[in-house]
Amino acid sequence: MSMAQATQRASAHLRKASVIAEHKFFVLFLYLLLSLVLYPYVENKPLAYMVFRWVGGAGMLFAVYTVNLRRMVLVCALVLSVPAVLHHIIEFRADAGALSVLGILFSFAFDLFLVVALFRRVILEAQPTSETILGALCIYLLVGFSFASIYGMVATLQPKAFYLDPLVNTHSIPRRFDMVYYSFGTMTSVGASGITPVSDVARSLTAIEATIGVLYLAVLIARLISGYRPPSARD
Repeated sequence: MSMAQATQRASAHLRKASVIAEHKFFVLFLYLLLSLVLYPYVENKPLAYMVFRWVGGAGMLFAVYTVNLRRMVLVCALVLSVPAVLHHIIEFRADAGALSVLGILFSFAFDLFLVVALFRRVILEAQPTSETILGALCIYLLVGFSFASIYGMVATLQPKAFYLDPLVNTHSIPRRFDMVYYSFGTMTSVGASGITPVSDVARSLTAIEATIGVLYLAVLIARLISGYRPPSARD
């Protein structure tokens, strides 16, 4: 390989890295959205599900990259990301006991850290851009996945916290995607048919998530979109 070809390849890699750096929230939004779409198709396929969970672990690390953090905060984020990544790699089981609860707890702590960091990044933007709006949408999806983890922990500690209607479900113990489905159904106020919160904790968390979902869309997203101006209008 000649020096000119090596230089051209290096320049191409730099351009690709620059494009990703400029559209980090767009890439993260696609990752979160694809995770939501692909989950039911890979959950019952062992090899595909294993690959999916490994990619999910890498996605958590990319989520740290999307937020420009100071060095000390970045170190804290990386420390929290280790158990969160392991939780994404190791298969979730609602009856796995204390180890599963600990993994879910650390994963939720990491998700909460990301949500706060992203929210601070988005809310401090003087002039909202398309990336800012995508960052706000990433927060919305992350909140849904975070509550899914909490519901999973509640189902582990209280096996009868959620009632799965046998007419709709083929299993009685909630799986990971059941909690994801329930979480987003609650947050969007659509509801998750076939899954009913029974315990007081489950009902309380459901009410909190439903309130957050309504207020978030009504306040933050509306504010960002109203303040958004396309580049031509700003010029």
